[in-house]
Amino acid sequence: MPAPWWQSAVIYQIYPRSFADANGDGIGDLPGVTSKVPYLADVLGVDAIWLSPFYPSPQKDFGYDVADHADIAPEYGTLDDFDALMATCSEHGLRVIVDFVPNHTSDQHRWFLESRASRSAGKRDWYVWADRAPDGGPPSNWLSVFGGSAWEWDAETGQYYLHSFLTSQPDLNWRNPEVRAAQHDVLRFWLDRGVSGFRIDVAHFIAKDPEMRDNPAAIADDGDGWFKELGAYDAQSHLYDKGHPDVHGFFRELRKVFDDYPDTYSIGEIHEDDPRAWVSYLGAQGDELHQVFDFSLLYAPWDASALRELLDRQEAILPEGAWPNHVLGNHDEPRFAFRRGADAARIGAMLLLTSRGTPTLYYGDELGMTQPVIPPEDQLDPWGRAGEVVGRDGCRTPMQWDGSVHGGFSAPGTASTWLPVHPDHVTRNVATQLSDEDSILNLHRRLLAARKASPALQLGDYLPLDGLPDGVLGWERISGDDRRVVLLNLATRYEFVDGVHGTIEVATTVHREHERVTGRLLLAAHEGVVVRPA
Repeated sequence: MPAPWWQSAVIYQIYPRSFADANGDGIGDLPGVTSKVPYLADVLGVDAIWLSPFYPSPQKDFGYDVADHADIAPEYGTLDDFDALMATCSEHGLRVIVDFVPNHTSDQHRWFLESRASRSAGKRDWYVWADRAPDGGPPSNWLSVFGGSAWEWDAETGQYYLHSFLTSQPDLNWRNPEVRAAQHDVLRFWLDRGVSGFRIDVAHFIAKDPEMRDNPAAIADDGDGWFKELGAYDAQSHLYDKGHPDVHGFFRELRKVFDDYPDTYSIGEIHEDDPRAWVSYLGAQGDELHQVFDFSLLYAPWDASALRELLDRQEAILPEGAWPNHVLGNHDEPRFAFRRGADAARIGAMLLLTSRGTPTLYYGDELGMTQPVIPPEDQLDPWGRAGEVVGRDGCRTPMQWDGSVHGGFSAPGTASTWLPVHPDHVTRNVATQLSDEDSILNLHRRLLAARKASPALQLGDYLPLDGLPDGVLGWERISGDDRRVVLLNLATRYEFVDGVHGTIEVATTVHREHERVTGRLLLAAHEGVVVRPA
């Protein structure tokens, strides 16, 4: 059987609000994305795009508070604009994945407006409603990810409703078969418009404990300051407010919808510390989600031994037939180059695009985009405004296309951008980096081209290399007669690697490409190479 398309694909995440503004209102839109398809497919060379939410929304959580699942927010365009984007992507061989937000809606969604109308409303049971606890307080101690109780009192109907996130994002009741049927219809609506798959937002939240038991306190690994550092939410062990075993039945139903449309792909956003829980969402028979995001590289210590351990662990825990996933950034995390630095960004690109699995590349990371510090009083992200954690605005600033006043995101002379363009856009942008042979953008282009040309890099086996210097991480990818050796020096010093024979195909510093290696390879600090063995 040929491998499904998504196993060999490189997926590029687009935050539509921040990618390209076609109408000059300072907000990115779908026509803006359409205008950049030639860059994505032909210049950069990715295989699919994932669009973060573009649905009608009050924008309290910038689209993750969906008010209508089957339309486009006016600031992003129209359904005709979406269809035009799909057609242009098809012309360029680019697949489209969209965000599916199943756990909650906006409180302005027609479903919730009806649910909230009265206790006898037809859609009352479409959301999670509960009476007061015996002490008169909320039904349980469950907490909102954004801070405070996850329960909001509704004075009009005399009950609490559950919101795992903002109070304006009430949780749907997935135990109601009518809710599941309606959500399946949402999937079919977008599949019928030609999308190739879905990124499923906080997928494990859709099943909670039906008894609504209190979560126990988390156990601190080390004493003083641990709870304060992590925030109140992480002071609980979230046993009952997400990830109930019934979720697997819900996922199997979703998989049947996906399987009705050949080649459909699904990937879940699921945060689980226990690897066994993490892989369980793939299903015992591979009959649930196609993939689950592995976020471990986001938080791993940036050294060879820790990364080797994580890559090997992922290979060990995946069931037979499952396929790994790798990610170094997204719309919820500080940018990789901001966290790790410019040297690590180049090494990270090579790690992401040559290790076994499906990589997801966050928009702008191919430029090594970092992020500005946005003062608390200027933050728009509700998580940051809550004051418990650093907000996510910094990783969502506009894409830097050129050195003009708005970075090419909007035309000069148009409205101010919804978030400030990073001041370094004058030098760090697509136009400038395309003309620099040794830029990180051109490194990404060479890595993507090498990946497309090599069955080993696309679908080959992973063989970790032992006996390397302490600071060097390495592996071999093998598919039939096609082989590649990847060596990454994460140390701050030169390292020699013995036993290497072949030609350097891609290097983090371009001048080393095509160099012949005959036994001993010298790697500079923070240097990586892909070698075609002799």
